[in-house]
Amino acid sequence: MNKIRAFTLIELLVVIAIIALLMAILMPALNIAREQGKRSVCLSHLRQLTIGWMLYAEDNDGKIVNANVNYLPADTWWVHWPEADASDSTMDDWYQAIEDGQLYPYCKNVKLYRCSNAPKKYGLTYAIVDSMNGYCDWGDYDYTDLKVTNMYKIERPADRMVFLDESPPSPGSWGIKYATEAWWDPPPKLHNKGTTFSFADGHSDFWKWRDDRTSDITWDDRDTPQPGNVDLHRVQKAVWGGLGYTPGASP
Repeated sequence: MNKIRAFTLIELLVVIAIIALLMAILMPALNIAREQGKRSVCLSHLRQLTIGWMLYAEDNDGKIVNANVNYLPADTWWVHWPEADASDSTMDDWYQAIEDGQLYPYCKNVKLYRCSNAPKKYGLTYAIVDSMNGYCDWGDYDYTDLKVTNMYKIERPADRMVFLDESPPSPGSWGIKYATEAWWDPPPKLHNKGTTFSFADGHSDFWKWRDDRTSDITWDDRDTPQPGNVDLHRVQKAVWGGLGYTPGASP
């Protein structure tokens, strides 16, 4: 009679150790692949929103939609804002606010307005930057003369930022100063210490943050000078078309 040979305890432990080692090797690669897939979807959302933004302008003699919600006449907002607090709003509230906006006729899929990496309680996670017909007068600085209100007057549209992926969302346009070497609204970090942007020529791109200080900025320490921060310089140039100061040296 043939005897059935079972695994010894040592052999079983070796197999378990090999499986654990393989999982440790494969999981980071799987996480990277999953994030790259989500990033690609987000970039597609931003491209489609920007095409809608461009079509709106073409239908209105070049005038671009207002980027600020609750500060300007309601019939000019790119999206509306839920009446309830953003954290308490239902998804139906978010969808209705999107459908009430001026860009909805050009982008009628409400799922285009959020990134899959964002908390599920938000139906909107994209914003338009201050310079693209947003809010440019913050009291201590006024950049109204730099605000773009007509698409046909944008110089170097491939270099000028329109949308970005931010979370949590806010009713205002996404703010960053022109003449100060500091962040205002915290830099988004939904995509592995980086974020996605779109530009006035219709393309979108992912920017990985290069300066470790960028990922550490919060609402509590915004407006703190960050001399030599290449991420800050790059975003300010894309938002405003240039820098309103001489960059400092990196510490």
